[in-house]
Amino acid sequence: MVGTTMAQPASSGVVVGVDTHKDTHVARAKDALGRRIGEQLVPTTPAGHRQLLAWARGLGEVEAFGVEGTGSYGAGLARYLRSEGEIVIEVIRPDRQARRRNGKSDPADADAAASAVLSGDAAGLPKGADGQVEMIRTLRVARSTAVKARTQAVNALKALVVTAPSDLREQLRASSTTRLVYACARLRPGELVDPTAATKVALRSLATRYEALEAELERLNAALARLIGEAAPELVARFGVGPDSAGALLVAAGDNPGRLRSEAAFAMLCGASPIEASSGKIARHRLNRGGDRQANAALYHVVMSRLRWHKPTQDYMARRTAEGRTKREVIRCLKRYVAREIYLALKGMASDRVTTNLGACGCPTSRP
Repeated sequence: MVGTTMAQPASSGVVVGVDTHKDTHVARAKDALGRRIGEQLVPTTPAGHRQLLAWARGLGEVEAFGVEGTGSYGAGLARYLRSEGEIVIEVIRPDRQARRRNGKSDPADADAAASAVLSGDAAGLPKGADGQVEMIRTLRVARSTAVKARTQAVNALKALVVTAPSDLREQLRASSTTRLVYACARLRPGELVDPTAATKVALRSLATRYEALEAELERLNAALARLIGEAAPELVARFGVGPDSAGALLVAAGDNPGRLRSEAAFAMLCGASPIEASSGKIARHRLNRGGDRQANAALYHVVMSRLRWHKPTQDYMARRTAEGRTKREVIRCLKRYVAREIYLALKGMASDRVTTNLGACGCPTSRP
């Protein structure tokens, strides 16, 4: 039949799917025709990782490992396999419909991971998680929890002031947040003999906690600013891209931004690409509510900064609103443009990193 081709197996090797958990990993191996040739249960320890790799290699030439949860339970296994020169493919867990149809078990999930690699449904490379961006990610986790804890502490502090005994309330109610924390941290409760003394103990505890979290955040912010400046000076130099936004975008891309095949893929990763929603005679796109929401928020912050201070962005907003677009629609367009600009910067950084690594190992950096 003209114009019709049949899919052929890519190779005769072994593909291994791995369903990852906190304490154990379940692996199932398949050949190029999709036939099951083995199954293995290993602990999530270095010895278990070595056992899994030795078992897979004993079945034949391993083409690729399809691993679920490469950013969580499978992170350690993925790092180990890459360090051993194996190809690791990131596999998304089956959707609810597939689970209802095929059942739910660890071997079934491992089987589905291997099938996804064989069929080409899973083809994305996981994040490197072995360089400066991984350092930034871990520090951002600590910073995020510290910010939340600080907000909870000051909210509880202000709520206690509202319900405090009258004399204590009148003493503190007109203070700003900074003055309130300073005053409460230096209260002297004395003995616990009445509600006023108990309230002072609680206020002092919350205030000292707030001050400790402030000092912790200063240390984390300084470390993050240094790491981000070293990892992505070109990115931070972009108009409106501060350390926090740059950190979120770097974490979304990972230590190996070369895994992103195009700027459209990066925009999809950040939730900044419109989703096709056409039907019949209606041709339209809808808002993308997926992707990395922290990276999406970073793009939004960059756009809002440029709308305030960047003349070309302000001119673009004026021109598109004159055409009948709403402000929200124009902001979405601007986020898409910023995503393209960020991707080009990340791509340049990845190229420089590869060139540097080649030069460091004595390899030629250019072809004759």
